[in-house]
Amino acid sequence: MKILPYNKDRKAVVAITGASGSCYAYQLLKKLLVTDIQLENIAVIFSENGRKVFEYELGISTFKEINETFKVFDNNDFMVPFASGSSSFDTLIVAPCSMGTLARIASGVASDLISRTADVMLKERKHLILMTRETPLNSIHLENMLRVTNAGGIICPANPSFYSKPADIEALISTVTERILSLSAIDYPDKYEWMKSENNIKI
Repeated sequence: MKILPYNKDRKAVVAITGASGSCYAYQLLKKLLVTDIQLENIAVIFSENGRKVFEYELGISTFKEINETFKVFDNNDFMVPFASGSSSFDTLIVAPCSMGTLARIASGVASDLISRTADVMLKERKHLILMTRETPLNSIHLENMLRVTNAGGIICPANPSFYSKPADIEALISTVTERILSLSAIDYPDKYEWMKSENNIKI
């Protein structure tokens, strides 16, 4: 997978599926708004269950906020730019990623816009990040993660870290969302870096 540069012309898709963890998707989208990526270059897809879980976990008003801020595409609409390899969209982040979505991507079953976009990212050697959210994992889940990894995607489970000593739930969520942005080669200001301040290292 090629390394993509930090620049405002980047185009990214965020897909939200029916796994629990809508808070990760919401914070990720808010963080994207303060990166160099222009708003019109950020696309959002909800699966049917993803929308229902998002509304349940965060409230209908928060779902409405996302719809009014971002361009949200129907998961059954294949007549969009990033459904084709000719598109200049270079990143798909699925957050959270359900095990069903993972299975479709791992099997190459492009039955909806999310799985089709993932297929495009893999075949074009672009960025695919799956923020999986399930526990415990069975052997089928693990085998599907391995297949996606071998195809060039990145599995980034929603496992928070504690190096930064997060003081609240928002800070804890940030340990995952900032990691996803970093893996996607999207620069985020003031992100935490292990031992950077302690060693006074300027990067």
